[in-house]
Amino acid sequence: MSKKAVKPSLQNPFDPPEKVEFMIPGEISREAGPYEEAMQAGHELIQRPIKSVQVGQIEKQHFKKRMTVWERLRVLTEAQPNILFQNWGKNLDGASLVTGILTIDGRDVAVYGHDFTVRAGSIDATNGQKLARLMYMAGEKGIPLIGMNDSAGAFVPAGVGGLDGYAEAFTALRKISGVVPSIMCMFGFNAGGGSYLPRQGSFVIQPTDTFFGLTGPGVVKSVLGEDITPEELGGPKVHGQSGVADLTVGDEVAALRTVLRLHSYLPDNNSVMAPYQETSDPLERKTWEINTLLKKAFNSPTGFNTPFDVSIIIQQVCDHGDYFEIQPERAREVVTAFGRLGGHVVGFVANNSAVASGQIDCDSALKISRFVRFCNIYNIPLIFMEDTTGFLPGREQEARGIVQAGRSMLDSIVDVRTPRILLILRNAFGGAYASYNNYPTGADLVLALPTTRLAVMGPAGKEFVYKDELRKIRSAVPGMIKAATQERVAAGMNGDEAKKDAEKAAADWLKAQEAALNQRYEKELMNPREGLALGSISSIVMPTDLRKVLGENLAFFLRHYKPSPMGGVQREFH
Repeated sequence: MSKKAVKPSLQNPFDPPEKVEFMIPGEISREAGPYEEAMQAGHELIQRPIKSVQVGQIEKQHFKKRMTVWERLRVLTEAQPNILFQNWGKNLDGASLVTGILTIDGRDVAVYGHDFTVRAGSIDATNGQKLARLMYMAGEKGIPLIGMNDSAGAFVPAGVGGLDGYAEAFTALRKISGVVPSIMCMFGFNAGGGSYLPRQGSFVIQPTDTFFGLTGPGVVKSVLGEDITPEELGGPKVHGQSGVADLTVGDEVAALRTVLRLHSYLPDNNSVMAPYQETSDPLERKTWEINTLLKKAFNSPTGFNTPFDVSIIIQQVCDHGDYFEIQPERAREVVTAFGRLGGHVVGFVANNSAVASGQIDCDSALKISRFVRFCNIYNIPLIFMEDTTGFLPGREQEARGIVQAGRSMLDSIVDVRTPRILLILRNAFGGAYASYNNYPTGADLVLALPTTRLAVMGPAGKEFVYKDELRKIRSAVPGMIKAATQERVAAGMNGDEAKKDAEKAAADWLKAQEAALNQRYEKELMNPREGLALGSISSIVMPTDLRKVLGENLAFFLRHYKPSPMGGVQREFH
């Protein structure tokens, strides 16, 4: 007896076809009529974007280690999404973009996502218009926006309609910018408008094995003759370093989980505070670890020139040590992060001496500027931690526009209207101090550790303060060399050897004299005493009391702060 050939099939025998009956519970079954037919047609329209996509298209998406838009929505929330603007036409027009409202942690959030299984997630006039409508709705209702971008760009057969669709979305997102925060995820391969649009958002998150940029590698090859991979042209390593991507993660699930965590620090709109979160971490908790860190650093052989990672101080100050860093791969000489202090969301801006002595360059100045402006717009208080020897000098920085970048940073700080505190950890020199949230630029409170070294200049300042003494010391060197040479020759030493030995002895003496003046300069001028006497510093705080002092002052300022949209003159900025 021959066996019957079995044909492979994608049909799941344990998942029988869904049969939907449009009957009222308990109703006696009757012959279906026009009403039931209309109900069936409506049900099929609702299910069409999901049911009409071929299994092969979904498998292709999974083979690329990507999810469908419907699977991404389920990662963001277990609750059923409220899908809006279901304009699926005869040929699934508009279905390549899904728009809706989600409930995340009890908060309404507008969300859109490209469905790459339909027309490669492309934009035509129809879905560009509905995307703009969703964005305007988010702005009017005051709810955040989340974007899941996975698009091949404008739908070419739609002609100029696809470009108009993008233009409508560009305009809408720009108009709600500063009204509600937005978080954009970059999935798949995005080019052209698919890159411009999400970068208009507040934050961009990019997983590995994804691309976004002005054009793809193929266009670069044809125009410039340059062979380049998508990763080298617009991958997360490139955008993470440049700041085009604020956060880079391992995969799509990590990106969506990062969205949820970031969202927990953000307010719904520019008229309210970020969500308060009750904490069991007492404000009175002593920050002994900060004391240990500074003690080990400053008692080391390099003394007060020893670098340390400021992230440790932020971690110790925050509730349960939890904070969320923004742009962690870019300009590491400054750390920008969200954290909570006594349950209140706060933005931290901290110089990091562990990288380039915490000197501010073009990248770090613009990183600070962007973060500070976001916090200012959305009623988030700021704590600045200062430990920098100044702006990074040199030809390269001047050529890149350090004056412009520094001005952008200064402008953003001067414009802050939210509560803000400056804590000076160690170095606060020159123009960097003058432009870094002190009393003259609008700080509500300036605190300093006993390790503070506040001065116009670093150790090089001795050249100006002790000018006469240094001139006298240095002018004595030639006479010392001449006398010492003669003594050595008289003692029987060769003339050339006598001179070399005398020069070495004089150099050692000069070095010791300058070192003594360095120490004198540091003791007399590089300390918090003058700043405290002049009122540039409000008070000295001990390292172990940082959490308590910062938390209590922050709570005081917030009790007297009324959140509101920004008003008055909106100044130009870089």
